[in-house]
This record gives sequence, C-alpha cells and structure tokens, in this order.
Amino acid sequence: MPALAVPAFALTWWLGCYLVGRDPTRALLWRAAGALIAYAVAVVAWMLSPASAAAQLLLCLPALFWAGVAVALLPRNIPEHRQVDRGWLILSAVFLGLAVVLPGVGKLVALAPLAGGMVLLVRYRDRVRPGTLPAALAGAAALYALGLVVVLAPIDLGAPMLVLAAIGLDLLLMGFLVAVADTVDAGERLLPDLRRSLISAVVAVLLLGGPAALTMLAAPGLRAVTVLQFVLVALALSAVGLAGQLRAGLDRLAFLQDDRLRLDRGALMLAADALPRRRERHRMIALDADEFQRLTRRALEDFGDVGRLLRNPLIDLPTVDRRLAARGPGVAEQPLVRAVELRAVLSEHVTRLKPSGAFGTTEEWRFYNALHYCCVLGLRPYQRQPQPEGLDRDARRAVDWFRRYVPRRSLRRWQSEGATMVAAHLWRDLVSSDPRWLTGAGGTARREPVR
Repeated sequence: MPALAVPAFALTWWLGCYLVGRDPTRALLWRAAGALIAYAVAVVAWMLSPASAAAQLLLCLPALFWAGVAVALLPRNIPEHRQVDRGWLILSAVFLGLAVVLPGVGKLVALAPLAGGMVLLVRYRDRVRPGTLPAALAGAAALYALGLVVVLAPIDLGAPMLVLAAIGLDLLLMGFLVAVADTVDAGERLLPDLRRSLISAVVAVLLLGGPAALTMLAAPGLRAVTVLQFVLVALALSAVGLAGQLRAGLDRLAFLQDDRLRLDRGALMLAADALPRRRERHRMIALDADEFQRLTRRALEDFGDVGRLLRNPLIDLPTVDRRLAARGPGVAEQPLVRAVELRAVLSEHVTRLKPSGAFGTTEEWRFYNALHYCCVLGLRPYQRQPQPEGLDRDARRAVDWFRRYVPRRSLRRWQSEGATMVAAHLWRDLVSSDPRWLTGAGGTARREPVR
C-alpha cells in the first residue's frame, strides 16, 4: 500500500498547492485545490484505518468541491449565477451532513451536487472556454463517481488501493483541466510553468517519498510514524507548489527592516514567475475581438497587480512597443517597464471616457467613475476599512457616492461596460497603426468590439 499511497498523496497534494499558488484570489482554484487536498487526506486516513467511516467520508468530499468547480466555471453573465453559487454552498453543507450520518453506500448522496453541477455546466457548454472543457470534466466526474461506488458499495474488484489510485488519477485530471481553464481565462501559457513545478514535485517525491514509503514498510502498524511521514511529504510538496508565496514570505521575514531591498526582490521575483506564463508575442496578432475585450477587462481589474499585468498578453501591444522605443534601445525588453507602460496606456484610455467639466455623478460619468476610482486608483468603496490617505476631494466624494447610491451589482456592470469601451478604443488604435489586426495576420476578417 505505501508504494501506491505515497505517490497518490504527494501528487494530489502538490497539484492542490500549485493551483492555489497560481492565483490565491480565485475561488475556482481554491475549490479545485480543496477536492485534491481532501483526497490526499483521505489516502492517509485509509492507510491508518482501511474502509473506516472517516476515510469513506473524506473520499466523498472531493465530489462537493468538484460541484463548486462546475459552478465557478459557469458564465458570470447568466442571470442565476449568484443564486447557483450560494445554492452550492447550502447544498454542500446539507449533503455533507447526510454523508456523515449515513453508513457505507449511503454516503454516495454526496454525488448529488456534483451531478447537478455537471448538468449546469453541460447546459451552458457553448459559453464556457475552452469549448471541450465541460465534456472532459463530465467524463472525469463520471469515472470518479464510478470509483467511489466501487469503494463504498460491496463490490470486489481487487485491491481497494488500486481503485483509490484510479480515483486520484481522475482528480489529477480535474485539477489539470481547471488549470487549463484558468490559463485560457487569463490569456497565459500553462505548460512551461506546470512542467517546471511538476519536475520539482517529482524530484521531491523521489527524495522524500521513497524513504517515507520504506519507513512505513519497516514500521508497520505504527500510526505515529505513518502520519509523520505523510506530514514531511506534505511540507515538501507545499513548498514546491507554493514556491512564489514561500519566497515572498521568507523575504518579508529576512528583510523586515529593509523595505527597499524587499520591494526590489519582490519585483524581480514577480517578473521571473511571470516569464514562463506569458503568451508568445507572435500569437498577439491572432486575438479575436471577444478575447481582446476579455483581456482588456482583466487588465483593468488587475491594474494594481504588477504580477498579473506582466502575464497579460496586452503587455505586448504595439502601442506599448512604440512608447518604449521612444525611450531608447533595450528598454522594451524589461518586463517590469512594459507593465508600467501598459498601466499608462490603460489610464489614458480611461481618461478618454471622462466627461468635460467638474466631477459629477450623472449617467455620463458612471463609466469613468467606475473605472478611474475603483480600478485605476484601486479604491474599495464597500470595504469598512479606511480608504488610503491623501485622497483628493473628488475621490472622497466618489467613494461616498458609491457607498450611498450605487449597488455592487451596478458598479460591476458599469466596470464591464466601461472596459468594453476602452477595448473598443484600443482596437481602433491597433487597426489604424497595423491593418493586419483586421484580418488576424491573414486569417478571416474580425469584427470590432461593440461599444
């Protein structure tokens, strides 16, 4: 059993940490990581007490998290998205309680939310990117459900650990598909960064997983030894999956009194982590109008996050190249400088939305206010914490106006519509400076983003 349990535990634990490390702010990645971590803990519980109620319950937890993944992948513009997301939380709690009290095969009720999530995802498959994702996730979910039935029902298909390993493969596939979806949504590359982390994980498994398995074989029946070995493997794989966050935390601790050194190192590490995830420059010309709009919206949402801007394909816009070329040779090859210049371009296009005259709150001001104050300046009007010091009178009035009169949903809609207008301006600039954007470098003609 240790020969199968240790690799299954290590790889799923690593992939869960890797997904969180990609972007700790995305609920989709946290839910997928929850499914993987729950399975890893289930493997440990099964090693300590095979077929115990606790191990069976932990094997059912990934189904609930997987249902949350399906809900998070639904298009955000569907009317019932918020209700479905809240419904997932409530139903997960209900079915988790049922799985706790029901014995054996009764715990399969945990598959109900997963089935519902897959039905919704397949229903909106034409609006999910990439298009093959719903079918692939549904197939993997079916195999996971089949494996869970074999484990919980009185079906003898050989060694249970083989079935558990097969379930682990399904969950690894689910995690990979979620990483693909996140990559497509962000306009990034996946394989170079995933390959680097996977190689590190395999090395860690070989260096620590092998001795851990041998230790468990040499000391059978000693639960403390088994738990300790899995903890050591988990710590090593956490360090691999969360390498960027770990380095940043160590820098904050080591250079506590040297802010400049800490900030300089942080900027360099952001650039180093972004390079494997940046899309190739020659693919910029192949962006279609919808993807260009979406990337513009993400760039505005990530305006204050240099790390994410470094990975956004818009960092290679021709207008950024021209502005950097005017500074002199060699400047355009510096990723951090490109991110700063992209910020300047976005800020200028947001300013073009500003109506003439003094600050206002009329209908014609709503798009500029939503983008300038909440994206460019990074103000969070609905948070209870005090706003940053040094705000001018207009910024304070804008925050007060948002709090008093603008619902959160309206603000999000204005930001989305304003980002579409900014994308339209950027698109016209591209077409006027490089007509190849009209045809996608020789491909079919593409429409302009709708204002």
